[in-house]
Parts: sequence; C-alpha cells; structure tokens
Amino acid sequence: MPTLERLNTAALRESVRTFRDTVREHSHGLNRLNVYPVPDGDTGTNMARTLDAVVAEMDTAADDDHDATCDAISYGSLMGARGNSGVILSQIMRGFAGTFKEQADVRGAKFAEALQAAAAGAYEAVLKPIEGTILTVCRESAEAAKVAADAGGSLVEVVRAARSAGKTALDNTPEQLQVLKDAGVVDAGGAGFLLLLDSVLYVVDGEPLPVAEPDDGTMGAVGVAFDAVARRHAAAPGELDVSEQRYEVMYFLELADERIRDFKSGWGAIGDSIVVVGGDGLWNCHVHTNDIGAAVEVALDLGGRPKAIRVSDLFEEVDEEHAKREAELALTAHDAPVAVGLPEVTTAVVAVCSGDGLVELFAQLGVQGVVTGGQTMNPSTAELLESVQRVHADQVVILPNNKNIIPVADQVGALTDKTVVVVPTRSMPEALAALVVYDASADASDTAAEMIDAAESVVTGEITQAVRDSNSAVGEVAEGDWIGLVRGDGIASVATTIEAASMALLDRIVGEDAELVTVITGSDAAESTTEAIRAWLGDHRGDVAVEVHRGGQPLYPYLFGVE
Repeated sequence: MPTLERLNTAALRESVRTFRDTVREHSHGLNRLNVYPVPDGDTGTNMARTLDAVVAEMDTAADDDHDATCDAISYGSLMGARGNSGVILSQIMRGFAGTFKEQADVRGAKFAEALQAAAAGAYEAVLKPIEGTILTVCRESAEAAKVAADAGGSLVEVVRAARSAGKTALDNTPEQLQVLKDAGVVDAGGAGFLLLLDSVLYVVDGEPLPVAEPDDGTMGAVGVAFDAVARRHAAAPGELDVSEQRYEVMYFLELADERIRDFKSGWGAIGDSIVVVGGDGLWNCHVHTNDIGAAVEVALDLGGRPKAIRVSDLFEEVDEEHAKREAELALTAHDAPVAVGLPEVTTAVVAVCSGDGLVELFAQLGVQGVVTGGQTMNPSTAELLESVQRVHADQVVILPNNKNIIPVADQVGALTDKTVVVVPTRSMPEALAALVVYDASADASDTAAEMIDAAESVVTGEITQAVRDSNSAVGEVAEGDWIGLVRGDGIASVATTIEAASMALLDRIVGEDAELVTVITGSDAAESTTEAIRAWLGDHRGDVAVEVHRGGQPLYPYLFGVE
C-alpha cells in the first residue's frame, strides 16, 4: 500500500477503528501486565471498552464528515471512559480529535501538535501525575514527534519517531517505578498507548501491527476474578450456586433410555440448570457447569455418543451484555427519566458496588442508585451519569468505592444540570462509614463534607490471593499466597493461609483506640474462617465491637474497616 502523506478523515477513522481492534486483541496481555501481585489487572479491559464506546459513537457520524467524526471521537471517549486508564485514554483521544478537527488533512507537524495536545490532556486528567506510567510514554512520544516535525519530517517519519521514543520510554518504566521492577513488567497503560501509534503506522505506511501474545485461557487478571467466582462453593459440600457455573454445554446424545437416569445423576454432580429431553435413544441435553470435559465424559463413560457439542462462556456473555448496555447509555444517559418509586430527597446517593449483599445493605442505608462495578469491572461515565439522572433529587453524591473509579466519577458533574459531588471512597468499608452520616435532607456539599470526614476516619484492609511471585516490604510473595493490603501502605501481611494473613493484617490495623471493626465477606469467604477471625478479635481486641456483613465480591474474601 502507498505511504500516506496526509491523515485525512478516512484514514483517521481507520486508525481509530484499528486501534480499537488492536487493543481488543492485546487486552489479555495488558491485563496481565497490570497485576502486582493482586488479581486486579483491568487496564486492557478498560481501554478496550473505552474504545468500543468511541467507535460506536464514531459510527453515528457520516464517513466523509470530518467535524462530526472528530466530535464523535471526543464525545465517545468522554462517555465511554472506564477506570483510571480509560479516563487518561479518553483525554488522549480528545486531545487528538480536538487538534485534528482544526485541519482535515493532517501532515507531520499537525500530527505532532495533536500528540502534544494528547499528552497535555493526559496529564490534566491526573491529580498527581506519576512518571513511569502511560503519562511518561505519551509525553516522550510527543516530544520526539515535535523534534521530528521541526526538522521537516513527513507524517510517517513523525509517527515513527514518536513510536520509537515511546517504546524506549515504556522499556524504562520499571526503572521509574519500583512496583513495576519488583513485578518484572512494564507499565500496562503505556503499552496500550503504543498500540495507538502502531495503528497509525499501519494505516499510513502499512507497517505490520504487533502480534498479541497467545491467550492462555485465563483472560489475564480479569479471568482470575471470573475464575474465583467459578470456583466458589456453597455452604453444603458438593453443591454450587446456580450463578457460579461459568459454561453452558449442550449436545445431542445417543444413549439407551435405561441409562438416562444415570446420565442425569452424573451431570447433577458437576453442574446445574440441567435439561435432558427426548427418548428412543436420542436426547437433547443442556447443563451449566465449570468442567466442560466432565460434562462430555459422563456420556462417554455410560457408552453414549455425544454429537454437535456446543459450549458458551456465560461470564463473557454477561460482560458483552454489560458493554451493550453501556453503548446504549452513551446516547441516552443525559435524558434518562427518574426511576419510578424513588422518594424525592434533597440529596441522593449513587454508589458503585458488586455483590447482592452489598446492594441490599446500601439500599437499607438510603442509597437510591447502585451501579454494578468494582475492581475488574469499572463502570463507564455513561453508566454513572444514567444513574445520577434517574435518582429523584437535584443534588447527588457519588461513592465510587474504588480508586480506579474516582476519575470516572469526577467526569459526571460536567455532563448534567444536577449538582454532583464525589466523595472519593476507595473501598466498601469507607462507603459504609460515609453512609452512616449521610443526611438525605441536607445539601450535597454539606452532607458530602461529613461523609468525607467519616470515610477518612476508617483504616481499610483487604485480603486477597497473589497471582504471581513478587517482593514486598514484609517479605517475598509466592503465587498462591494470601496477602493483606492496607490502603496507602501496600502489602502488610503475607501467609500461606487466609486465616493467618487476616489475623496478621488485623493485628497491624486494629489499634488500642479502635472502637469498631467492620468485616465484609466476599463470595469466597468460608463461615469457619469468618468465625475464626471473629474469635481472634474477641481474644486480642476484646473491647472492639465487630460487625459482619456479607458483600459477595469475588476478588476479596475479606474487607476490613477499622474505626
């Protein structure tokens, strides 16, 4: 293909679409980079979902309408931003789109200007910029692009100079951030940003796109979260909750009628939602299970012959439905109607959480709007906006309950006529403390101030499982170890058992002046472990009140809040 001297409207659209497709292909690898050593990697997913919204909005503009295309890229980026990486990416895309809108045919100098605008927008999106991240990679790419442009470089020469400098910057990120060096990875966001320059080079010069690393089937850290849910066990031994089965297996089965009872019994041991219909030796079979192989082997062990086997990943279907809903909201959220049945209040609360237990608890504490999300499934700006619009109040407080969602929540106020205040809660215990002092009859600014004070009074700890070897201030971390995390301090305990990690963490964060420990249990929490934790607190911190709430989150079996 011929090298393009100008990036026109068609090439811009193709670059954005190629970028979206490339990030999708690399999302698993980006997620894996974003694991240290906790299974919270979601950079690839957030960037891909943000770009899905960009392309969906871009598709509403005519192919040859340059201004509408640029406006769509900007608006889609804003409304579709997910997580910290998504917000930064949205600012990068908006910087590009705003500069490209000034000129339909972009040469090298204008591309360098657009890249500088993108870098400036990225830095503006972050309250406290940290070097060794996507910010550094974007800035150094922009600086190299300007040098090449000032020297009279062509479009492809400017883009290639930016890509080369960006790659060098990415390779150096472990030297700027110890956390990356300890984990043996480069910055995930920076790696994702480079795919933008790769996509432009592909469009303007036909340079091959980087090949994504093979997916090992884990879906990166996001897959770890899904698998954690898939491995959950109910209270009764051998039983599984219907919602915990990941795969839908269907096939036709040739099997003697007298053996079908044994077949159903075999399936009953490894799955649920079982439907077996037919007769005269031919059966149509359906099951939800976490063990695909066993679902087929049951038939083979009975001398049956399964045919036309079909397998669907139910978790992926849920995620796709989530993305579909998000795309619909991007166009309608601003005009969302007030939900029927909600009482009118002066100030309503919209909170982000996952887990039926927390949803119910939040409702009891007066929350009017709940947006599903958490560590690995960050909601978009559009989803938060839609919930804000639907609550029956002109003033709204948002509780993000995760540091990665705070930047997204911060975008909402500018998109609605309602008064929106973000209380920057980073965990569920902080949210619960904030809700205790929530006053629905007070102005948003007044009640938010009290909620912030209450949230800041909480020391938060989390228990989760390491998914890779690493180092920490309290010792080496091996894959599979249980680790205790303290907000602001990082890893505070490491142990081979969840009980030991929990008790070491509590020993550190529950001081002599503590009055209350709130325990929020996740979907993986065993009742025996919860009772052991309660007993330890009684033996070692006998004067402290203990409240236990079932949250239902998959990533963190235990969240602790100390007041």
